[in-house]
Amino acid sequence: MIDRLAKRLAGMDGWPRRLTWLFAGAAAVLALPPFFLIPALPLGFAVLLWSLDGVKTRKSALAAGWWFGTGHFAVGFYWIAHAFLVQPEIYGWMIPFALLGLAGGLALFPMIAVWASWQLGHGRIARAFLLASFWAIAEFARGHVLTGFPWNLLGHVWAIDPAPMQLASVIGVYGLSAVTALFATLPALWIAGRPGKVLAVCGVLIAAGLWGGGAWHLAGLPAADVTLADAPADAPILQIVQPNIPQSEKWEKSLQDQHFRKLLSMSRRPADLPLGRKRIVIWPETAATFFVETDPGRRAMMADILGPGDILITGAPRTFPRDSDEFQVWNSVQVINDQGRIVATFDKFHLVPFGEYVPFRAILPFPKLTAGRTDFSSGHGAATLHVKNIPSFSPLVCYEIIFPGAVTDDNDRPSWLLNVTNDGWFGHSAGPYQHLAAARYRAVEEGVPLVRAAYTGVSAVFDSYGRKQAILPLTKQGILITPLLDGKNHTTVYYLWRDIPFYGIVLLVFVLVLGYQRFRKSLGTEK
Repeated sequence: MIDRLAKRLAGMDGWPRRLTWLFAGAAAVLALPPFFLIPALPLGFAVLLWSLDGVKTRKSALAAGWWFGTGHFAVGFYWIAHAFLVQPEIYGWMIPFALLGLAGGLALFPMIAVWASWQLGHGRIARAFLLASFWAIAEFARGHVLTGFPWNLLGHVWAIDPAPMQLASVIGVYGLSAVTALFATLPALWIAGRPGKVLAVCGVLIAAGLWGGGAWHLAGLPAADVTLADAPADAPILQIVQPNIPQSEKWEKSLQDQHFRKLLSMSRRPADLPLGRKRIVIWPETAATFFVETDPGRRAMMADILGPGDILITGAPRTFPRDSDEFQVWNSVQVINDQGRIVATFDKFHLVPFGEYVPFRAILPFPKLTAGRTDFSSGHGAATLHVKNIPSFSPLVCYEIIFPGAVTDDNDRPSWLLNVTNDGWFGHSAGPYQHLAAARYRAVEEGVPLVRAAYTGVSAVFDSYGRKQAILPLTKQGILITPLLDGKNHTTVYYLWRDIPFYGIVLLVFVLVLGYQRFRKSLGTEK
């Protein structure tokens, strides 16, 4: 039956074939967060690979990759439409152009990957290995070209559980995507004779290996969900505030005092928290909708909810020019002590195109999605903040957390990562869960805990192995109170070598495929 299905797919042409590619790419998204229907990944790629048996021209090979990629990204990123519906009277008309433009543009990466595997792969086995390798290269390129967008990588399918994520501490999420791409392509070789059946089984066993190896790695570690009673007496207490204020109301001038009072109320010391325990109160991205530096009255109110030695970390806009006499605005993280003084500041350096600035503004007359007419300015890069009485940390604003290997200052390693974000732009959709999954990998790769404060959720704390310590669901108002533990911090292979293992995996696949094809050619058969 599988052979007949593969032959039927190979024999398709015209619009039925294009729509098959489109739906196959869309179906593969079901393996990614928040659905985690992992078998959908090899099924979607099997349809693509079997149909390539009937592709005869380069144009058709390019079309296969583009249609598959367009379906994959259109369904995977449908949630961006929510951002344009915050002010539909201004931005609503842009939804089809933004969604289809993003999906079609990003589809250029799998288009090249599919074409290259078809062009260079002589036979089903070689093509399956090459498609996995080129797909991983395409994901790496997507994460770097034009500021990069490494969202919904294949490696993110394993965020369903911390065990299969652990290999990312060695090869990073790009390397894990390369391994996952083999899991996606090899099962399609079931139709390629006895060697193909062996390789298909090996593809399935990749999942078992990731899960089993990760579980063995984690087996000897203490539990991640440590209570306040079990935490060391000198461990700071995190109090993460999730106000769950709708994005459409956040910047309403008539409501801003009300929002500020709500944040203050949720930030007071809980009655059952022992005195003497230092608190780190954390507000999400731009929770302070005013310029903190120029508002001493509100700074004093923020200090009033802090006890001796407590600090408050908040996302806020910042306006003081650093290197220019011209007016500038930064999307920042600011640290305020119990005296109401700003003791540390970080400026977001990886800005969202069209969200925080408009590229090529001189020729593109579009307004940015975030509040205010002025584009945000970019900070200087990842930085480690050192604040009295708490472990050093690397702050990251919004989607800065999704970039592997770019979340810390490698010359000043932090004790923990802080991600403040506002996923209220994406409503109750898959977007916040996809963002959370990507963020979680940074803890595994860097070997340090991740603390995440989200405006409408999901706020969470993960330990240095990516295990959940505490979490607040999406669109729920609340606070998380949990100790900050850095006792399990460890130096990972990925921290030391970054993406070198990924390069090695890709190179190894190319060498093996080249050797295999030369061997088959010497025997006079290439199927």
